[in-house]
Amino acid sequence: MQDDQQTHLIEQDEDTGDDGAPSQKQNWQKSSAQLENRYQTDAITGLSTEAAEQRLKKFGKNELEVKKKSNWILFFKQFNNSIVYILAITAIVTLLMRHYPDSIVIGSVIIANAFVGFFQEVSADNALNKIQELLVAESFVIRDGQRKLMEVKEIVIGDIVSLEAGDSVPADMRLLTADNLKIQESTLTGETNSVDKIEEVIAKENVPLAERANMAFAATAVTSGSGTGIVVATGMQSQIGKIQSDVIKVKSKATPLMKNLNRLGITLSLAILAIAVLLFFLGMHLEIYSLPTLTVAIITLVVGSMPEGMPASVSVVLAMGTRKLTGKNAIVKTLPAVETLGAVDIVNTDKTGTLTKNEMTVTDIVTLNGEYTVSGVGYDASGQILDTNNRVATWENDDKLRKLIKIAGQTTDASFHLEDGAWVLTGEPTDGALTGLYHKITGKEPDVTEIDSLPFDSEFRYSARLVQDERQRYLMVKGAPQTLLNKIKKFNPEFAGEQQWLDKVVKLSKQGKRVVGLGLQKVNETEELVNPAKIGEQFEFVGIVGIIDPPREEVKAAIRQLRYAGVKVKMITGDDPNTALAIANQLDMGENLKAVTGPELDKMSDQELIDKIDKYTVFARTTPSDKLKIVKAQQQRKHVVSMTGDGVNDAPALKQADIGVAMGIKGTDVAKGSADMVLADDNFTTVLSAVKEGRLVFDNIRKTIRFLLPTSFAEGLIVVFSILLDQTMPLYPTQLLWINMVSALTIQFAFIFEPAENGIMTRGPRDISRGILTKFDIVEIAYVSILIASLGMIMYNGMTALGMSHVMGSTMTLNIIIFGKIFYLFNIRNNHLVFSKYFFQNKIAFYIIGILLLLQMGIIYLPFMQEIFHTGSINFFYGWVIPSITGLIVLIVTELLKIARLVYSKKASKSKI
Repeated sequence: MQDDQQTHLIEQDEDTGDDGAPSQKQNWQKSSAQLENRYQTDAITGLSTEAAEQRLKKFGKNELEVKKKSNWILFFKQFNNSIVYILAITAIVTLLMRHYPDSIVIGSVIIANAFVGFFQEVSADNALNKIQELLVAESFVIRDGQRKLMEVKEIVIGDIVSLEAGDSVPADMRLLTADNLKIQESTLTGETNSVDKIEEVIAKENVPLAERANMAFAATAVTSGSGTGIVVATGMQSQIGKIQSDVIKVKSKATPLMKNLNRLGITLSLAILAIAVLLFFLGMHLEIYSLPTLTVAIITLVVGSMPEGMPASVSVVLAMGTRKLTGKNAIVKTLPAVETLGAVDIVNTDKTGTLTKNEMTVTDIVTLNGEYTVSGVGYDASGQILDTNNRVATWENDDKLRKLIKIAGQTTDASFHLEDGAWVLTGEPTDGALTGLYHKITGKEPDVTEIDSLPFDSEFRYSARLVQDERQRYLMVKGAPQTLLNKIKKFNPEFAGEQQWLDKVVKLSKQGKRVVGLGLQKVNETEELVNPAKIGEQFEFVGIVGIIDPPREEVKAAIRQLRYAGVKVKMITGDDPNTALAIANQLDMGENLKAVTGPELDKMSDQELIDKIDKYTVFARTTPSDKLKIVKAQQQRKHVVSMTGDGVNDAPALKQADIGVAMGIKGTDVAKGSADMVLADDNFTTVLSAVKEGRLVFDNIRKTIRFLLPTSFAEGLIVVFSILLDQTMPLYPTQLLWINMVSALTIQFAFIFEPAENGIMTRGPRDISRGILTKFDIVEIAYVSILIASLGMIMYNGMTALGMSHVMGSTMTLNIIIFGKIFYLFNIRNNHLVFSKYFFQNKIAFYIIGILLLLQMGIIYLPFMQEIFHTGSINFFYGWVIPSITGLIVLIVTELLKIARLVYSKKASKSKI
């Protein structure tokens, strides 16, 4: 209802649709008188207490809503998973078979997984609380003609709010007055530079959020100046409320890996149950076994075939990937998120501070003597001035350069200090760039000899400082080049150099650089104050500097490698499109780069955006809603999307993305709460490491499943063959559980230590629609299952026919299955032939095999184990040599088929070329 009620204060012919609150549309176009009429208020006296109370009742309090989910619902929701169903069925079956330790272990896995998922969802809900905390507690409001300090939640539409330096803006406002007012809006736009605010009308109808200079938004901070404004949106109707709403609307979804595993789990469980039912009725019809014996055989079949170790194995592989990434400064909050980055084919990232250093830097100098570049990225303490031939310029001997460096040092108010090995700026970014220039070139801090100064004012667009330099007094000025040139023309209408300078300004501006002019003029020794009226008299326009937040040096190489790996990097920023495009080109983010702005996106229909989304690499002047739309459109194109961000404005997109990546140092609590992974070092190159680790994790999960399924199915096939051949089963149910338990605890974990294979970052992202197993994998699982089961049955039947007892035959068959697993492990570890230089690459695998063999010796030769698992003290030949020979047969057959597959793959890749 609040949404409808707030529109009652708006003229009926106004379009209320906007990316912000309904009442904000075209507010920037209205004069003060029109705004007073529109919101039924008075700019001088404000609302009356009575009117404010009525509006508070109608519209509600100025606070953000948080709908808290029941923790019990969140917890029980974690059990709604097909893998959990498989585990639960297995736990019940083992419980009915009185294998209590197995039931306890499986039940523990189910509960542990539920708690992991539960705490993650609680963490995501905490992100909403963090957004709510951004609103300040109190603010100055004009009510009944008096300036009162009021609780922010009591502020209503139409209130007149007073702002001063250090205040947080309590609601969305249209500014009525702005006295040198600057507001830091990174909460909404992601851009850290303070924005100059104005009170004048903006005539344009469609204005990007970042360019609404006569608007102030809730949860942003006043850095300097003062002003007043009329509240136009409160609570959930404000821009910050819109972010909150978007975060609430984004539903948590399964990762690509979990979708694949769920689909595989359902398929396997249904297939195993179908075969079990079919065999049960077939056995009853043929009267092969008595009903109790048949029932035990079928339960044994289900238990043996069901890969109950698969979820635990997958979790361990994911956990190992998580641990590795933690060592690389990437903190993963959910285990499946590790693999998701390996499937990503688009990485959306913010510009400021992620692709760039967030350190405004002078990169270009232009004087009448020439054009120069400045080396040293960011606030680096070292750097040089280079001419067009890339030679070091001797600035001390160049009058223009010497003056420009001096003006840069004398007119700045910024300073630096070292903190944890990094330079930290105190002051405005533009001043920081000039201080940085002086520090790089001279190697020392500026020694300002100030007599008087005129601070920068957005209305005049320049600042000036009166200084004493040795025996001469100067007025040094920095500001917009056009402003300074106009000052010169005021005193010298014949000034001929204006167009030459403006051409240079345009050239730098097209490169996305902020251009600042610097100049000076001599003044009398008696001058004690800056006189703005005299600026321009005998003024020397010394030169201009180009300032930009430079790209991080390491990012270009990371983007190149990501592109080589088939991953496209897209820039989403609140900055100017020219600046963003210039940075994108410097980082070599693609060929023929195209940029689109937020207002241009707003004009597109949903389908039009989906159709065109892949054409653009740079998205500029975007709002939080734009970011969310971009991610959704990319996902509609079947892309697996990563979103990198640090601000509150990134939260909805971080949550919507297949994997959200937040910055750990400069990232807000809101961003971290919405993300799946946090970069502890704020280093974009860590994303590259995470993509590689994600691909390795998937490879090892796939190998684990390819290993588990045929060995599990081999156990089930032995039961099937026994029923169909109407013979005694070679293996007891307890032996099948031992095989599954031992392999789950030992041999299958060898895969978590497998290193990345060659070419892992050249093959492109995996197609998540194709599932985990390929056609080759399915064929391989089938023939390996049949091969191991057949070898076990043949040797059992052959040896018992020659007089071997059932117990010894069963013990031999048990070892045949185990040795089949061991030798198959060597085949499946990598795509190289088994006896190659890669044989000893995973040394941990050999230790694991050693542990497995020791356990096998225990089950065979320890008396108490013999009683439980129906084994006997078999001799070396039948217990170890024959199983080794059958294992070698498995290895030879699988290696021959591996060679055939490698030959086929090479031919297929050549035919594509």
